[in-house]
Amino acid sequence: MTDGEFGGEAGGAVGRPWGGPSAEGGGDPFDDALALANGTAPTWVGSGAGPEATTVTTPYAAGGAAAATSSATDSGGDAPYTPDDPFSPDDPAAARSGPSRPSRPSRPSRPSRPADPAPPPGPGPRTAPAAVPWHTARALAERAVPGPPAPETSVLGEALGRTLAAPLTALTDLPSFDTSAMDGWAVSGPGPWRLDRPADASETGPPSGILAGHAPAEALLDGHAIPIATGARVPSGATAVLRSEHGEVRELSDGGRRLYAPRPAPPGQDIRPRGQECRRGDQLLPAGALVTPAVLGLAAAAGYDELTAYRRPRAEVFVLGDELLDHGLPREGRIRDALGPMLAPWLHALGIEAAPPRHLADEADTLYAALAESTADVVITTGGTASGPVDHVHPTLRRLGAEVLVDGVAVRPGHPMLLARLAPRRHLVGLPGNPLAAVSGLLTLAEPLLRTLAARRPAAPYRTPLAAAVAGHPHDTRLVPVAYRDDERHGLMAVPLRFHGPAMLRGIASADALAVVPPGGAERGAELELLEFPWSASWSAGWTPGWAAPGGPYEPPEATGGHA
Repeated sequence: MTDGEFGGEAGGAVGRPWGGPSAEGGGDPFDDALALANGTAPTWVGSGAGPEATTVTTPYAAGGAAAATSSATDSGGDAPYTPDDPFSPDDPAAARSGPSRPSRPSRPSRPSRPADPAPPPGPGPRTAPAAVPWHTARALAERAVPGPPAPETSVLGEALGRTLAAPLTALTDLPSFDTSAMDGWAVSGPGPWRLDRPADASETGPPSGILAGHAPAEALLDGHAIPIATGARVPSGATAVLRSEHGEVRELSDGGRRLYAPRPAPPGQDIRPRGQECRRGDQLLPAGALVTPAVLGLAAAAGYDELTAYRRPRAEVFVLGDELLDHGLPREGRIRDALGPMLAPWLHALGIEAAPPRHLADEADTLYAALAESTADVVITTGGTASGPVDHVHPTLRRLGAEVLVDGVAVRPGHPMLLARLAPRRHLVGLPGNPLAAVSGLLTLAEPLLRTLAARRPAAPYRTPLAAAVAGHPHDTRLVPVAYRDDERHGLMAVPLRFHGPAMLRGIASADALAVVPPGGAERGAELELLEFPWSASWSAGWTPGWAAPGGPYEPPEATGGHA
């Protein structure tokens, strides 16, 4: 794939331009972000293009350029903003004011300097490249592959959760013939009607009438009626169906019977005419529609035995960390693995095929072998994306010759997430080890990439007003768990939840979505973009468990060597 595949207008699919050169200056946010991660082109330092902008080269083998600035250090080298409680009113960085950009001192331009020498392959301190803005990172992930793989034809049951590769066109009229919508009698003309006994009915038993699955043998004469079941084919000559509860049968002196109704049966009453739902050749669903259980039913009714759809992407989850336990209580400095039990079901909810997670020891060779042997479309790792003594993800990617597309995102939590191409149409998404930070990375990088692979359309932008003010990071986007609540005055609102630290899951377990909080925060009533969870759209409107729940936060030891 060439860099041009990531092209696009700044502020278009991305949503807003990031701090690189403007279009007039020749820069493209996708190309610049990709080059920044891999060091294949100059990096623009500063808040805009112009004669004062400075370029430096950032080779990936060197772990980023020493002069590259991150979103956390734009204002003169301050330490990264990583408070345990980002909502803390005592945190001076958690400003509620609108976003602001620090002034950039004027400095002369200078030529690009030679690339730094490659570091040893093992983990250790690494100068991180500039973090990619959140909207740009999502756009890069969405465009990391040109599209889904070739579609496949499968039996109906195997198509569940896939995306249609071609329109679903009716192979027959629905219904295929005039059918009765009710149990009762098929009648011809105005009543009363002489009640006929079906030709195949017993002379002594009750009249069975016309049953579903049986074609009537004779036409119905004017002034006559015959019992009929729901779904049965209406005989020719019938003008309506009289419901069983609306008719009365009376015996006649000649041994016959007559059907009476308190009101007339207008023509067409309780008859589903042939082709009422669709005619043969009608398009029922467009290409790109998700195959749900209802779609399987519609396809079967329309005559299909097989469907042509894009296969579900396959993912593998590697959980890294010797400190993680898979059962029992935390003990002896070790903690329970919260990501393994969470990620595979989350991927399943997104329509992805995912095997049970694999726990890998903190060994470089073990990680290398697992990645080299994997055949999954996307490998998702947890932890090891920073530069601690056992963080092996970056050195292993260099060892594999992977192409890094995103190396750090200007978002809290989840800043050290990454996206890399292992081989054509095979990618790795590196999630931070802290649980909420990992969810941030899952929705920021993994979900857009997997959506493209599955040929699923992106959800329509969804915005909801906040029920309370949210503190913001000075420079980065924040993702905050929220739950829906019905407000008598303002309607549906998003309530920010407590227990939202990078290592916490208590808040997100009660949440319906993550709110995208811009730098500087947002006041009550501000409409923010929401990233809904795949199970929350119809579950929790008006229900806000965990809102302002009492008690102190739970925060286990961080699983990574650094902050999320």
